[in-house]
Amino acid sequence: MRHGPKILTALAFVLAFLLAAVVAGTAATVIEMRTRKAAQLELAIAGHDWAVIGADGLQVRVAGVAPSEGHRFRVLTALGQVVEASRIVDLTEVARPVAVAPPEFSLEMLRNDDGVSLIGLVPVTTDRAALVAELVASAGGGQVADMLESADYREPEGWARALDFGVSALKALPRSKISVSANRVAITAIAESTREKGRIETDLRRSTPASLLLELDISAPRPVITPFTLRFLIDAEGARFDACSADSERAQARILEAARRAGAQGALGCTIGMGVPSPNWAEAVEMGLGALAGIGGGSITFSDADIALIAAENVTQADFDRVVGELESNLPAVFSLHANLPEKPVNGSSTATEPPEFFATLSATGSVQLRGRVPDQRARDALAALAAAEFGHASVYLATRIYADLPTGWTARVLTSVEALGKLSSGNVQVRPEVIRLSGETDDAQASDTISRLFVSRLGQGARIELTLTYLAPPEPEPDGPSGADCVARLNAVLAENKITFEPGSSVITAAAAPTIDALAVIVRECEAVPMQIGGHTDSQGSEDMNLRLSQGRARAVVVALQQRRVLTGNIVSQGFGEAQPIADNGTEAGREANRRIEFLLLESDAATPAATTGPAWVAGPVITADRPTARPAPTTP
Repeated sequence: MRHGPKILTALAFVLAFLLAAVVAGTAATVIEMRTRKAAQLELAIAGHDWAVIGADGLQVRVAGVAPSEGHRFRVLTALGQVVEASRIVDLTEVARPVAVAPPEFSLEMLRNDDGVSLIGLVPVTTDRAALVAELVASAGGGQVADMLESADYREPEGWARALDFGVSALKALPRSKISVSANRVAITAIAESTREKGRIETDLRRSTPASLLLELDISAPRPVITPFTLRFLIDAEGARFDACSADSERAQARILEAARRAGAQGALGCTIGMGVPSPNWAEAVEMGLGALAGIGGGSITFSDADIALIAAENVTQADFDRVVGELESNLPAVFSLHANLPEKPVNGSSTATEPPEFFATLSATGSVQLRGRVPDQRARDALAALAAAEFGHASVYLATRIYADLPTGWTARVLTSVEALGKLSSGNVQVRPEVIRLSGETDDAQASDTISRLFVSRLGQGARIELTLTYLAPPEPEPDGPSGADCVARLNAVLAENKITFEPGSSVITAAAAPTIDALAVIVRECEAVPMQIGGHTDSQGSEDMNLRLSQGRARAVVVALQQRRVLTGNIVSQGFGEAQPIADNGTEAGREANRRIEFLLLESDAATPAATTGPAWVAGPVITADRPTARPAPTTP
């Protein structure tokens, strides 16, 4: 048999099959590489670097962790631009979403003359309607704009305490911005004066609740003084200021030192304000006071850049010329000096006729008598109208006479003097051709400055004015609200009528005690300035340590319950006494129930504590003895 051709034929078929397989495999590999490369390029252009591409024949596998379902969809869409969707095998996963962090709650309250604006994000549990109603009542007729947003997240610890304190501060500060966040309150406000600034800062720091961070920025802008006035006299009564103005603390120190060198003694004051006509004000004043001291007596008045120096009658012409010449030659630029040496009578002669005079008297009861000369009926009518406006029509008694021959400017001198008299509580003013003398009592520490500025602005800096004013401090205002003893008595009366009940063996207040807490909150809100102690007491059952902790927890629970009702508790401290102060026999059930109680005690702020301290120092008040209070309320808690 011949097998050769058959073998060759079979071998040819095998070789053809192998060659076809190699060609097919090579072609598939090339297709896979091209497909994978095209897919990777498409995803790289789209920025999906998280996706991993693989190819298996005509199929394209995509794997990886997508940041979100949207990223996953966009990758599959991009691959659909390269291969058919049926050839894509999706092996991707989506990352788990990260829990959303709770928002940072904050409230900004802005108050000015137009009203109050509320801006920020608050917990949904915040009673916005009650907050707005409370601010409307204290806005003085202004509007309250509620621009708050709410978020349904848990109220952070300390939020209610900070909000209550911020609202209380806003009520007391008519021009302020108060920012509230959990455990932090930032206050920016404007005070009327440096003294008012100190009082506000002290009050706020004393009433700040424990653990609350308080940031204060209280500014006291300097007043605008116009005209910028200073008046200094040297006469038989000594050297003194009638008015003093300075543009800085450094200038104030220089002026007061110059006044002491000129003979002024005792406490001296000089108002710091804005409106100075020249940066060399202090230098000019120093020179002027030195010149007045150099001639031995008289007055010098600065009104902005105009200076009037009036020498005393006993000054010699030679001394006057020497001192005034030096002053004129050395004054800083801008300042203008007008100096006057009164004429002396020749050979002791005097005028034969009585000099004209006007006299006005203001009594402590407010009645005014006006006597003396006026130039015409028009001046008399103007005087009557001014006096009625200043003191009231029924309080004015007019007894003036008309004289045509009066010095120039007499009407202006009379009207200005009556207006100046209105700045006093009581006193009198005398107007004569050569001088105006005003004396009396006032409760305004700045009255001398104000009156001197009035005379200078109306009559000019050359007018001779003599002021003799006595400052009487105004009486201390009566304290607002009820007394501390009355507050404590009312609170304990509520507890005598209705108990504060707690869960057995616990410091958790029961729901049944809510009306009692509400009644206490009303009284405490009226007595927020009164320092008080909330004391907790137990019977003798159980260990002494356990009873002490339980009483402290119950006293603190009452404070917290008051805070939740938007009551400021900065002046309230809690104290647990355990079983140490029984008021009844612990051997009976009735006695044990009487001993389980909450009571309010009056505390006093230590009078010796400096005003600059940051918090109150408490000492036992008059209702506390060494062992226990002198008065005990009825039992309040089982």
